[in-house]
Amino acid sequence: MELIARERLLGWLRRGLPLVERPYRAVAEDIGCTEDDVIAEIARLNETGAVSRFGVIVDHQALGYTSNAMVVWDIPDEAVDAAGERLAGCRGVSLCYQRPRRGAEWPYNLFTMIHGRDPDEVARCVDALAETCGLTGVRRELLFTVRRFKQTAPCYGARRA
Repeated sequence: MELIARERLLGWLRRGLPLVERPYRAVAEDIGCTEDDVIAEIARLNETGAVSRFGVIVDHQALGYTSNAMVVWDIPDEAVDAAGERLAGCRGVSLCYQRPRRGAEWPYNLFTMIHGRDPDEVARCVDALAETCGLTGVRRELLFTVRRFKQTAPCYGARRA
């Protein structure tokens, strides 16, 4: 692939692919190559480490999931890995990660993101997760989103429009 086409492809990858039935074909038409060229170049970029992750950023609100909560859990340190694996494998959990505790005022060490159509749905989902994962007696708090910021893909290095 020519350098100019590669640069334009990287621009598409930074901004996001078009929401059409054949996004690689649409990109190919825009940058002046074939759909197969685009797919091959993305594979090459991945193999060489130039692109380390290729995924989807979902706009939950556009899909009707307007109630979102970060659920913070106070998991015993010796059990946090197992609890994190169980929670991460559950339907409805979009993020699951461990963070260090911050003293008595912030004892939470495991964070999960749950999306729902209303706060009650989110609370029911969290109760079901706790039951399913053996965490019913674990201290937790639901921190509902109060302000939403634009979500973009991470980009390392210079960002070009």
